[in-house]
Amino acid sequence: MPRITTLLTSILLLSCTGVAAQTSTGSERGDRQAAASSDEAQVFQSAFRMLADLHMDALSDSALWESALAGMVEGLNDPYASVFTPVEADAWDEETTGNYSGIGVQITMLNDEITVTAVFRSTPAEGVGMQVGDVIVGVDDNDATSWDTAIASDSIRGPVGTVVQVRVKRAGFEQPIAYDIRRNQVHVPAVLYGMMDNGIAYVIMDRVARNAAREMDEALRTMHGAKGMIIDLRRNPGGFLDESLMLADLFLEPGSTLASTSQRVRGGSAAQVTSESYEDRWPIRVPELPIIVLVDGYTASGAEILAGALQDYDRAIVLGERSFGKGLVQTVAPLPAGRKLRFTTGSWHTPLGRSLHRARDKEGRPLPEALDSLPRVRTAGGRDLIAAGGIFPDLAIVDDTLRLAERELLRMANEARFPLVLRLAEFSFGEAGRLREADPVVVDVSRADFEEWVGQMVAEGLPADAVADPVARDYLFWRARLGVAQRLDVVGTEAAIRMERDPVITRAVGLLAAANSQADLFSAVRKEQPARTAGTPSHGQAR
Repeated sequence: MPRITTLLTSILLLSCTGVAAQTSTGSERGDRQAAASSDEAQVFQSAFRMLADLHMDALSDSALWESALAGMVEGLNDPYASVFTPVEADAWDEETTGNYSGIGVQITMLNDEITVTAVFRSTPAEGVGMQVGDVIVGVDDNDATSWDTAIASDSIRGPVGTVVQVRVKRAGFEQPIAYDIRRNQVHVPAVLYGMMDNGIAYVIMDRVARNAAREMDEALRTMHGAKGMIIDLRRNPGGFLDESLMLADLFLEPGSTLASTSQRVRGGSAAQVTSESYEDRWPIRVPELPIIVLVDGYTASGAEILAGALQDYDRAIVLGERSFGKGLVQTVAPLPAGRKLRFTTGSWHTPLGRSLHRARDKEGRPLPEALDSLPRVRTAGGRDLIAAGGIFPDLAIVDDTLRLAERELLRMANEARFPLVLRLAEFSFGEAGRLREADPVVVDVSRADFEEWVGQMVAEGLPADAVADPVARDYLFWRARLGVAQRLDVVGTEAAIRMERDPVITRAVGLLAAANSQADLFSAVRKEQPARTAGTPSHGQAR
């Protein structure tokens, strides 16, 4: 049976839903609708044939069908509706699940060579001994030295169980090393975590993909003795509803409502709506651990479900900027010929009944609104929360913009068409390779090496004025150190480096360092930004 995936959900919202017994009036109405549908179908078919036979451009049947399908989807006035080609469908599957069939490496073009920049754990590539830093020079019988990463990726991937030969150039070896690798399913983790030196756990989740809840559970099991926890959901576009629910399940008490959904009864009118709520089933993982969740304007959908549930139950403080506000559920259904159809089938609400959807125009711009007119709810802990238009943080912190010298650096590099981002990646990769052998691994980037590298970039065409200001050089040095930490996969150190320029993480760490409980966090935030209580109605409480 073809699988229908719901964005935001693997629950089949297209499955049959019970409706009231049909009366004779309902049957007659159904007959009239069927007749009208038949007449309209005949009109469409007649128009189709006339255009195919007589239009001056001699359009093919397939072109007309494509136009008809595109017009039908566009006519829905649904900004999330689209029809995927087979290639787009495969890309969507990989992006949302984190799964693909291949060998399990990340490749990047560095110094004009296809370089392995990551080898994922428990993958075929790790099993045969491929290493970070290997340069791919051949795939099967093909010379890959002139390829780009797209060609290399397409050639290395293939059906599960098939074998691909990958030849790599490695430092210290005179001849390329050939690996015969049997392809398998590869999963790219959505959750990265680490411990900072101050005992605060830092978790980054970049999407709500398949297995995200299991990965979060693994992270939580390492946090015994942690002083607090930061869950960074910034730039997280969301994903699957069931994964979002399982994520929230890890942090709340059994029996708690995690979220609810509403959708039209299949085949019914717009007024015929069915609702379903989802309850926590499993024991809470870290009941005493103070938690702060970070959000921004790109936090959406499934990530908002997690943040909203924790906020509704006073289980976490939310810091950052107002989230995107995507309170709708999409279904992705299979079509013939490997294509897929995505369209909106319902809406979701937080445990307190908040619909976080934010109205936007066709271009995706938010519509004007009066914040004072938005509905509000009150939590059991007495916090007033805005109940529409996204997650509003308990403490709003806007990420600082770049300073003038830093903006000038980026502007001049861009005008000179200098590949600054690529050169940063190359330098960070080289430094990470030098530091990877240390025990313990420490992000200790040599300032002398950095200055030598800056000089090389100027010789290659980066305007000298771009890096003349010490502020610009310090910014580059920070970017290089951050890149090294990311290459070395030391998430705690990465968070510490981010703190130097990230006011949201800095504030979160400061609050957690001074708090011994979640109640302490609420007290600290209340002192900084008193809760809105005057004239605010209470519409419900989380229990």
